[in-house]
Amino acid sequence: MTKILIVEDDISLNNGIVLSLKQENYEFRQCFTVREAENHLSEAAFDLILLDVNLPDGSGFDLCKKIRQHSSVPIVFLTANDMEIDEVTGLELGGDDYVTKPFSLMVLRARVSVLLRRGKKENKDEKINLGNFYFDFSSMRFYKNDMKIELSKTEQKLLKTLVVNRGNVMERSTLIDKVWTDDANFVDENALSVTIKRLRNKLEDNPVKPQYIQTVYGIGYIWMVDKNE
Repeated sequence: MTKILIVEDDISLNNGIVLSLKQENYEFRQCFTVREAENHLSEAAFDLILLDVNLPDGSGFDLCKKIRQHSSVPIVFLTANDMEIDEVTGLELGGDDYVTKPFSLMVLRARVSVLLRRGKKENKDEKINLGNFYFDFSSMRFYKNDMKIELSKTEQKLLKTLVVNRGNVMERSTLIDKVWTDDANFVDENALSVTIKRLRNKLEDNPVKPQYIQTVYGIGYIWMVDKNE
Protein backbone atom coordinates (compact mmCIF):
# COMPACT_ATOMS: atom_id res chain seq x y z
CA MET A 1 0.00 0.00 0.00
CA THR A 2 1.12 3.54 -0.80
CA LYS A 3 0.91 5.56 2.43
CA ILE A 4 0.12 9.27 2.21
CA LEU A 5 0.18 11.64 5.18
CA ILE A 6 -2.07 14.70 4.87
CA VAL A 7 -1.26 17.57 7.24
CA GLU A 8 -3.97 20.20 6.68
CA ASP A 9 -6.01 21.97 9.37
CA ASP A 10 -8.94 22.78 7.03
CA ILE A 11 -11.13 19.73 7.70
CA SER A 12 -13.18 20.11 4.49
CA LEU A 13 -10.06 20.42 2.33
CA ASN A 14 -8.38 17.54 4.15
CA ASN A 15 -11.37 15.28 3.47
CA GLY A 16 -11.66 16.58 -0.10
CA ILE A 17 -8.05 15.61 -0.82
CA VAL A 18 -8.72 12.09 0.41
CA LEU A 19 -11.78 11.76 -1.82
CA SER A 20 -9.88 13.15 -4.80
CA LEU A 21 -6.85 10.88 -4.42
CA LYS A 22 -8.64 7.79 -3.22
CA GLN A 23 -7.45 4.62 -4.94
CA GLU A 24 -7.39 0.99 -3.90
CA ASN A 25 -3.64 1.05 -3.27
CA TYR A 26 -3.59 4.34 -1.30
CA GLU A 27 -3.76 4.47 2.47
CA PHE A 28 -4.26 7.86 4.12
CA ARG A 29 -3.40 9.26 7.53
CA GLN A 30 -5.12 12.58 8.16
CA CYS A 31 -3.94 15.07 10.74
CA PHE A 32 -4.52 18.73 11.47
CA THR A 33 -1.58 19.91 13.58
CA VAL A 34 2.20 19.64 13.68
CA ARG A 35 2.01 17.54 16.83
CA GLU A 36 -0.35 15.03 15.24
CA ALA A 37 1.91 14.83 12.18
CA GLU A 38 4.98 14.18 14.34
CA ASN A 39 3.12 11.38 16.15
CA HIS A 40 2.20 9.72 12.85
CA LEU A 41 5.73 10.09 11.51
CA SER A 42 7.13 8.41 14.61
CA GLU A 43 4.80 5.44 14.14
CA ALA A 44 5.01 4.76 10.40
CA ALA A 45 6.91 5.42 7.18
CA PHE A 46 5.14 7.30 4.39
CA ASP A 47 5.54 7.42 0.62
CA LEU A 48 4.40 11.05 0.33
CA ILE A 49 3.43 13.96 2.58
CA LEU A 50 0.97 16.75 1.73
CA LEU A 51 1.90 19.55 4.12
CA ASP A 52 0.11 22.81 4.89
CA VAL A 53 2.45 25.67 5.82
CA ASN A 54 0.29 27.55 8.32
CA LEU A 55 -0.84 25.14 11.02
CA PRO A 56 -2.47 25.93 14.40
CA ASP A 57 0.56 24.91 16.45
CA GLY A 58 3.46 25.70 14.15
CA SER A 59 4.91 25.98 10.67
CA GLY A 60 4.97 23.36 7.95
CA PHE A 61 8.36 24.78 6.95
CA ASP A 62 9.80 23.89 10.36
CA LEU A 63 8.28 20.41 10.20
CA CYS A 64 9.75 19.87 6.73
CA LYS A 65 13.17 20.88 8.05
CA LYS A 66 12.90 18.26 10.81
CA ILE A 67 11.74 15.55 8.40
CA ARG A 68 14.65 16.24 6.05
CA GLN A 69 17.11 15.45 8.84
CA HIS A 70 16.27 11.77 8.52
CA SER A 71 14.09 11.19 5.45
CA SER A 72 13.87 11.97 1.73
CA VAL A 73 10.13 11.25 1.49
CA PRO A 74 8.46 13.46 -1.17
CA ILE A 75 6.82 16.54 0.38
CA VAL A 76 4.22 18.74 -1.34
CA PHE A 77 3.47 22.06 0.35
CA LEU A 78 -0.17 23.20 0.29
CA THR A 79 -0.49 26.85 1.22
CA ALA A 80 -2.23 30.18 0.74
CA ASN A 81 1.19 31.86 0.83
CA ASP A 82 1.67 32.71 -2.84
CA MET A 83 4.67 35.02 -2.53
CA GLU A 84 7.70 33.96 -4.56
CA ILE A 85 9.93 34.07 -1.47
CA ASP A 86 7.64 31.57 0.30
CA GLU A 87 7.84 29.13 -2.60
CA VAL A 88 11.62 29.48 -2.77
CA THR A 89 11.85 28.91 1.00
CA GLY A 90 9.72 25.77 0.79
CA LEU A 91 11.75 24.28 -2.03
CA GLU A 92 15.08 25.16 -0.42
CA LEU A 93 14.00 23.48 2.81
CA GLY A 94 13.50 20.24 0.88
CA GLY A 95 9.97 20.44 -0.51
CA ASP A 96 9.44 18.64 -3.81
CA ASP A 97 6.49 20.74 -4.95
CA TYR A 98 4.61 23.86 -3.88
CA VAL A 99 0.87 24.21 -4.55
CA THR A 100 -0.90 27.47 -3.73
CA LYS A 101 -4.51 27.66 -2.60
CA PRO A 102 -7.04 27.62 -4.06
CA PHE A 103 -5.97 24.75 -6.30
CA SER A 104 -7.60 22.15 -8.51
CA LEU A 105 -7.85 18.74 -6.87
CA MET A 106 -7.37 17.17 -10.30
CA VAL A 107 -4.09 19.04 -10.75
CA LEU A 108 -3.01 18.01 -7.25
CA ARG A 109 -3.82 14.40 -8.09
CA ALA A 110 -1.65 14.60 -11.22
CA ARG A 111 1.27 16.10 -9.29
CA VAL A 112 0.99 13.45 -6.59
CA SER A 113 1.02 10.70 -9.22
CA VAL A 114 4.17 12.13 -10.81
CA LEU A 115 5.99 12.30 -7.48
CA LEU A 116 4.97 8.78 -6.49
CA ARG A 117 6.13 7.36 -9.83
CA ARG A 118 9.43 9.17 -9.46
CA GLY A 119 9.73 7.92 -5.89
CA LYS A 120 9.26 4.30 -6.94
CA LYS A 121 12.10 4.60 -9.46
CA GLU A 122 14.38 6.23 -6.90
CA ASN A 123 13.50 3.70 -4.18
CA LYS A 124 15.13 0.94 -6.19
CA ASP A 125 18.45 2.45 -5.18
CA GLU A 126 17.33 3.56 -1.70
CA LYS A 127 16.92 0.16 -0.01
CA ILE A 128 19.56 -2.43 -0.82
CA ASN A 129 20.10 -5.92 0.58
CA LEU A 130 23.59 -7.32 0.03
CA GLY A 131 24.31 -10.54 1.89
CA ASN A 132 24.86 -9.56 5.54
CA PHE A 133 24.23 -5.91 4.76
CA TYR A 134 21.03 -3.89 4.66
CA PHE A 135 21.33 -0.28 3.51
CA ASP A 136 18.34 2.08 3.67
CA PHE A 137 19.54 5.38 2.25
CA SER A 138 16.10 7.02 2.47
CA SER A 139 15.93 6.71 6.27
CA MET A 140 19.73 6.66 6.69
CA ARG A 141 19.78 3.31 8.48
CA PHE A 142 22.59 0.87 7.81
CA TYR A 143 23.07 -2.63 9.21
CA LYS A 144 25.59 -5.45 9.12
CA ASN A 145 24.42 -8.76 10.61
CA ASP A 146 21.49 -6.82 12.12
CA MET A 147 23.91 -4.51 13.94
CA LYS A 148 23.38 -0.82 13.22
CA ILE A 149 26.24 1.12 11.62
CA GLU A 150 26.57 4.89 11.99
CA LEU A 151 27.73 6.66 8.83
CA SER A 152 28.45 10.32 8.13
CA LYS A 153 26.70 12.03 5.21
CA THR A 154 29.89 11.79 3.11
CA GLU A 155 30.29 8.10 3.93
CA GLN A 156 26.66 7.51 2.95
CA LYS A 157 27.15 9.21 -0.43
CA LEU A 158 30.28 7.23 -1.16
CA LEU A 159 28.73 3.94 -0.05
CA LYS A 160 25.64 4.53 -2.18
CA THR A 161 27.73 5.31 -5.26
CA LEU A 162 29.75 2.12 -4.79
CA VAL A 163 26.84 -0.27 -4.09
CA VAL A 164 24.53 1.13 -6.78
CA ASN A 165 27.37 0.54 -9.23
CA ARG A 166 28.52 -2.71 -7.59
CA GLY A 167 30.60 -4.93 -9.81
CA ASN A 168 31.83 -1.92 -11.78
CA VAL A 169 35.14 -0.13 -11.27
CA MET A 170 34.56 3.49 -10.22
CA GLU A 171 37.35 5.89 -11.11
CA ARG A 172 38.63 8.14 -8.34
CA SER A 173 37.68 11.29 -10.26
CA THR A 174 34.13 9.98 -10.78
CA LEU A 175 33.71 9.20 -7.08
CA ILE A 176 34.95 12.64 -6.09
CA ASP A 177 32.52 14.31 -8.52
CA LYS A 178 29.56 12.30 -7.22
CA VAL A 179 30.32 12.50 -3.50
CA TRP A 180 31.65 16.05 -3.23
CA THR A 181 29.22 17.45 -5.80
CA ASP A 182 29.55 21.13 -4.95
CA ASP A 183 33.23 21.18 -4.03
CA ALA A 184 34.73 18.55 -6.36
CA ASN A 185 37.18 21.03 -7.86
CA PHE A 186 38.58 21.88 -4.42
CA VAL A 187 38.68 18.42 -2.81
CA ASP A 188 42.07 16.86 -2.17
CA GLU A 189 42.18 13.27 -3.47
CA ASN A 190 43.32 12.29 0.01
CA ALA A 191 39.76 13.01 1.21
CA LEU A 192 38.53 10.07 -0.87
CA SER A 193 41.21 7.75 0.51
CA VAL A 194 40.34 8.77 4.06
CA THR A 195 36.61 8.19 3.52
CA ILE A 196 37.25 4.80 1.91
CA LYS A 197 39.34 3.84 4.95
CA ARG A 198 36.54 4.89 7.31
CA LEU A 199 33.99 2.85 5.38
CA ARG A 200 36.23 -0.21 5.42
CA ASN A 201 36.70 0.12 9.17
CA LYS A 202 32.94 0.13 9.65
CA LEU A 203 31.92 -2.48 7.05
CA GLU A 204 34.73 -4.93 6.50
CA ASP A 205 35.50 -7.96 8.69
CA ASN A 206 39.18 -7.25 8.11
CA PRO A 207 39.76 -3.67 6.88
CA VAL A 208 43.37 -4.48 6.02
CA LYS A 209 42.20 -7.19 3.61
CA PRO A 210 38.88 -5.79 2.35
CA GLN A 211 36.36 -8.21 0.91
CA TYR A 212 33.82 -5.67 -0.35
CA ILE A 213 35.45 -2.30 -1.07
CA GLN A 214 38.49 -3.25 -3.09
CA THR A 215 41.13 -1.04 -4.65
CA VAL A 216 41.76 -1.20 -8.39
CA TYR A 217 45.26 0.21 -8.45
CA GLY A 218 45.82 3.20 -10.68
CA ILE A 219 42.08 3.54 -11.36
CA GLY A 220 39.80 3.64 -8.33
CA TYR A 221 37.56 1.34 -6.29
CA ILE A 222 34.92 -1.36 -6.74
CA TRP A 223 32.27 -2.93 -4.53
CA MET A 224 32.83 -6.62 -5.25
CA VAL A 225 29.76 -8.67 -6.06
CA ASP A 226 29.32 -11.95 -4.20
CA LYS A 227 28.52 -14.82 -6.56
CA ASN A 228 25.67 -15.84 -4.27
CA GLU A 229 23.94 -12.43 -4.44
